[in-house]
Amino acid sequence: MERNRDRKRGVELMVGLFVVAGFVALLFTALQAANLGSFSWSEKTYTVEAMFDNIGGLKARAPVKSAGVVVGRVDTVTFDNTMFQARVTMSIDSKYQFPADTEAQILTSGLLGEQYIGLMAGADEEVLESGSKIRRTQSAMVLEQLISKLMYSFVENNNKE
Repeated sequence: MERNRDRKRGVELMVGLFVVAGFVALLFTALQAANLGSFSWSEKTYTVEAMFDNIGGLKARAPVKSAGVVVGRVDTVTFDNTMFQARVTMSIDSKYQFPADTEAQILTSGLLGEQYIGLMAGADEEVLESGSKIRRTQSAMVLEQLISKLMYSFVENNNKE
């Protein structure tokens, strides 16, 4: 009788551990899907800023990549009332140093994928530091604008003939 009770407790303990492991795996998956899965809060970063005419669907926590490697994250996206542009603040991992003349582009993963910032390193001797501003930027391509330009040029070319 005592043996059955110990065996039952052992099974209950194993089931409980399995359920807890399932919840941890589910939480990890949810954080990864929400782009919040970085568990290294102690990483040292430096903050840089860039202004864009159009950010498309760029959101906070979007990746900042260079050569396909994630080197940072977007902190905030705000609207500048004086410049009438979007101000994007990024945190870059301090182990990645970029020249001061680096260019920032808003790119899309695949045809309809998430938007991210791509950094194209320049050739300047000085490097970006915390509080630096990236001067050279390229805004997001908006599919509707591209289609309207294509349609306009098509109509214009047909009217010339």
